[in-house]
Amino acid sequence: MGSSPSSSSYLLLFKNAGPATHAHLTADEQAELMRRWNAWYDGLAAKGKVDHGQPLALAGRVVSMREGRIVDGPYAETKEAVGGYFMLRVADLDEATAIARECPGLPLGVTVEVRPVAAVSPVLEGVRGRPPAR
Repeated sequence: MGSSPSSSSYLLLFKNAGPATHAHLTADEQAELMRRWNAWYDGLAAKGKVDHGQPLALAGRVVSMREGRIVDGPYAETKEAVGGYFMLRVADLDEATAIARECPGLPLGVTVEVRPVAAVSPVLEGVRGRPPAR
């Protein structure tokens, strides 16, 4: 890929209401939406702005700890699902945000979370260099 040394990685997470996001569209409208998503992705790839991206399946699990035990979902109260992602290689957060604003799903209620990829977990970064607890 033709990224420059000054570029950074950003993750775009596409969140939607699952099948309800597209349920009202006709077959032709769904095909047009798919064409726009593919054209958007292909254009970013041609410019060297996207490393990879994938849609995510509707089914899955959420694993968490509740009341001291590990449980897995899905949970009925979840109203928003991550439907896919793009891994970008761009100059900065502003450029990643500008790309997110071009998302073809925005008019349908899709939201795009733009996150910089960290080299080290920000939570654990403060732990490095501290002596171990005794």
